[in-house]
Amino acid sequence: MQRYKILHRTYYNYSSDVILGPHTLLLRPREDYELRIESFALKIIPEATLLWHRDVEGNSVAIANFTLPAHQLLIESEVIIQQYNESPLNFMVADYALRYPFAYQGDDNVLLSPYKALPDPETLAAVSKWIGNFWQPTEKIQTYTLLQRIAEVIFKTLSYRVREEPGVQSACQTLACGTGSCRDFALLFMQAVRSLGLASRFVSGYLYAPLMASEIGSTHAWAEVYLPGAGWKGFDPTIGKIAGSDHIAVAVARLPESVPPIAGSFAGTADSTLTVGVWVSQC
Repeated sequence: MQRYKILHRTYYNYSSDVILGPHTLLLRPREDYELRIESFALKIIPEATLLWHRDVEGNSVAIANFTLPAHQLLIESEVIIQQYNESPLNFMVADYALRYPFAYQGDDNVLLSPYKALPDPETLAAVSKWIGNFWQPTEKIQTYTLLQRIAEVIFKTLSYRVREEPGVQSACQTLACGTGSCRDFALLFMQAVRSLGLASRFVSGYLYAPLMASEIGSTHAWAEVYLPGAGWKGFDPTIGKIAGSDHIAVAVARLPESVPPIAGSFAGTADSTLTVGVWVSQC
């Protein structure tokens, strides 16, 4: 078992007083049999009232409502988690899904249909052509091996680049420019997997990187694929590996743009600046 402390600080500064609208916060990690929350503290200045709920994906969502004008907004979460996913390859895939291709069966196929939605024809053609560079349908292959190969190819052939601008690049843009952020690589992986008829979803969270634990970091993103018999399994194309004990999931979604850590609005004529810092350390 590993214990991690995650400090996530978001700071907005406005040139004059503004009226803050409701803010949606996705900051509490997803608890399951592999991850347990030991403590969770949320600090918000100015003071806000919080309403918590679980969305359709089972993510913990807080809605922050403000009553006073403000020229600054601080949202800081501090969480200590216990991570038990130290053997990420310790799972069994159902016999019928061991080798690709396979088709989801029964209720799985119905429930997974939104996560198998194909990209637009242009993207589908580009991604299929790209997959053809390292795998052909005539090659007999284990399902896990194919998924791992896709993650490794993204890691080895594309260059990681931090992007401060919001949004996610399309798979076509990432392939054309040969660079992308973690969220761009996650989307490319998802589109590739869906083009093969498999279910995939986007994951937003944190990554423990020992060499950078003391430095200011950012949130991380990867993708999950549904494997019958094993469930949702994470693959991180930014590092070319299956997601393991260093990955801390906060939110999952069918679409990458659906799970920003913080989303909200303000009313007023002020200019605004944003500073974000994330620190993940062992404890």
